[in-house]
Amino acid sequence: MRYASLLLAVACALLPRAVAAQRTHVLVIAGLSGDASFRTTFNGAVDVVRTAARTRWGVSDSSLIVLGEDSVASARYSGRSTKEQVSAAFLRLSKRVQPGDVLFVLLMGHGSGEGPQSKVNLPGPDATATEYAAWIAPFAAQQVVVVNTATGSGDFVPVLAGPGRVVLTATKTAMERNQSEFLQHFARGLASDEADADKDGRLSVLEAFRFARTEVAKSYERTGRLLTEHAIVSDSMFAGRVRLGGQAAAANPRVAALVAERQALESQVAVLRGKKATMDATAYEAELERLLLAIAEKTAAIKAAGGS
Repeated sequence: MRYASLLLAVACALLPRAVAAQRTHVLVIAGLSGDASFRTTFNGAVDVVRTAARTRWGVSDSSLIVLGEDSVASARYSGRSTKEQVSAAFLRLSKRVQPGDVLFVLLMGHGSGEGPQSKVNLPGPDATATEYAAWIAPFAAQQVVVVNTATGSGDFVPVLAGPGRVVLTATKTAMERNQSEFLQHFARGLASDEADADKDGRLSVLEAFRFARTEVAKSYERTGRLLTEHAIVSDSMFAGRVRLGGQAAAANPRVAALVAERQALESQVAVLRGKKATMDATAYEAELERLLLAIAEKTAAIKAAGGS
C-alpha cells in the first residue's frame, strides 16, 4: 500500500490546482419565499450570484438561467421555478455544457428532509431529491456542483452525491429546520475576494463553503445563539479542485478531450475508494495503481498538448 500511496502523492502533484480550460454554467433556482423578508433575502442572493457569474466567472447569458417564484419573467428572473421549468432548464444546459465544464446549481428556499423524497418548496408540485439526481445524471463528463441552501437540506447529500459531483447543503440533517443563514454568507463569498483563502485569484467551491460555514458560526456567536445549522460538503477533495470560472475548452479540442478523459479516471478512483472495504487488499491496490498512473499520463498529455 505504501507504493500506491506514493503513486497517489505523485498523481496529486501532477494534477493542476483546478481543472483548467473549462467553462462555467449556472442554474439558480429560487423557490417559494413565503413572506416578504425571505423574498428580500432570496432576491438579494440572486442578484449577488448573477453578478458574480457574469463579471467574475465569465458566464455567458445563454449559460446563466435564474428561476424564481414569480409567474412573470423579469430582469432578475428568466422564468418561473416550477418543476417543469427546472427540468427544462437542465435539458437546455445539457445541450451547451461540454466535457470538463462546470455545472453550478444553486437551490434556495424552504425545504424538508425525507431521504430521497426531500424537497425545496416550488410554485406548484415540488421536485424531490431523486428527481434532481435524475436531472444531473446526464452530466457524467462534467464537474457538477449542487448547493442546497434550504432548511432540512442534509438529506440531499446521499441522494445526489457521486463521482464527478460535489454537493453542499446548509444543514447536516433533516432535523435542522430553523431558517438557515448559510445562503447569505455563501453568496457573499462567491462575489468577493474574502473567501479566496490562498489568494490565488480563483475561488474553489471548498473555499466558498468554508468561508460561509465560518461566517455562519460567527453570526450565531455574536448574537449569543445556539448554532442550529451545520453545513456539510460531500467531497472536500473534489470541492477543493473545482474552481468557478476559467477559459473555454473549445479553443483546443484535443485538450478538452484529454481533460474529460482524466476526469473520468478521477471519477473511477472515487468509485474504487467507495468499494475498498469490500475488496481484496491486493486487488484494490493494483486497480488504484493502474488508475493513478493513467491519471498521471493524461496530465502529462494535457501539458504536452498545450493545456495546464
